[in-house]
Amino acid sequence: MIETSAHLVDHVIPDVPVRQWVLSFPWPLRLLFASRPDALSRCLAVVTRAIETDLIQRAGLTRASRARTGVVTLIQRFGSALNLNVHLHMIILDGVYTMEHNQPRFHRVNAPDRQNLDKLLNRIIARVMRRLIKDGLLIQDHEQPWLDFQLLFATESPSAPVRAAEHSP
Repeated sequence: MIETSAHLVDHVIPDVPVRQWVLSFPWPLRLLFASRPDALSRCLAVVTRAIETDLIQRAGLTRASRARTGVVTLIQRFGSALNLNVHLHMIILDGVYTMEHNQPRFHRVNAPDRQNLDKLLNRIIARVMRRLIKDGLLIQDHEQPWLDFQLLFATESPSAPVRAAEHSP
């Protein structure tokens, strides 16, 4: 992982500040993403867009400015003990590019503060949950969202779906 990051920073990513982000998921979602890589791909798009939007706003711009950032994501499927542990390692430019007079211009942003990170994390959680509910992988519940394990493991059992808490209070 370290060698890949060093290669990207030294030879691929432009000479601008970057930040490594690591995003982990609750255990039931790790199981889901391990068995349904398509669901992980859709959620990764949600995460990337949320982080990019945050960077655009912190640069004092809007999506209408057509500002974009650069993101490289490595999906790690196992932990150091070879246990199933789907999580994301992301290298993201610490700012955004816009085009001015047909030339790219980089707008650097400062490191996010704790309040900004909390707000961004809550936004990512809400959007990932909406995506999974829309895809039918989470069951909407007013008290608690639930992961549908029957759907997850595609069992043919005629019994009602097994529900497991996805998120603790």
